[in-house]
Amino acid sequence: MRIALLGAESTGKSQLALGLSAHLQQSGLVVHRVDEYLREWCDIENRTPNQEEQHHIARTQMARVLAAPAESIVITDTTPLMTAVYSQMVFNDHSLDAYALQQHALFDITLLTGLDLAWVSDGLQRVGEHVREPVDRKIRQLLTQANLPFQVVYGSGEQRLKNALFCVARQAPLLAKQQERPEQPIRWSGPCETCGDGNCEHRLFTKLVKG
Repeated sequence: MRIALLGAESTGKSQLALGLSAHLQQSGLVVHRVDEYLREWCDIENRTPNQEEQHHIARTQMARVLAAPAESIVITDTTPLMTAVYSQMVFNDHSLDAYALQQHALFDITLLTGLDLAWVSDGLQRVGEHVREPVDRKIRQLLTQANLPFQVVYGSGEQRLKNALFCVARQAPLLAKQQERPEQPIRWSGPCETCGDGNCEHRLFTKLVKG
């Protein structure tokens, strides 16, 4: 099973990957975590990638996912789809879209981290809070156009992890018994609370924040 974590910068992807991995391992499951290759690349090169280097970033990230042990639950902090999104944003380059969507179809579960966490500067690859909503929108557009399902994870601290585990359990029957909890994930009150539509969820959340 492969679980992908997507989201704009400073939305808690890395922390959530750590939390999910630790929790599932404590449940007795074999887990393999794949960290974000872009962060490693930037630390080594001390800069962000140029346009022609984006393909290398995307393919290396996916190669590490595919190299994971077959019997493990793979949790990956971003996929080539994030590289494709930033190629669009920074270079107006759509050449990675088809590859990214093709590879993303290999994942069983996609969790999209919500924009409810405060933006924090951390590393070369972070641009600023102003890009988070456009990035979030592009992720949703690509996934929706390719009919790739996703679940949005909101909440802070331990509640964010609990909500993510609830989403995973809903989509993976074999994990449901281990992760089951009687209450619904805490998000908000409203007509879209249980519809599961990521775009609807985002619109409602955005209205609540701006209101």
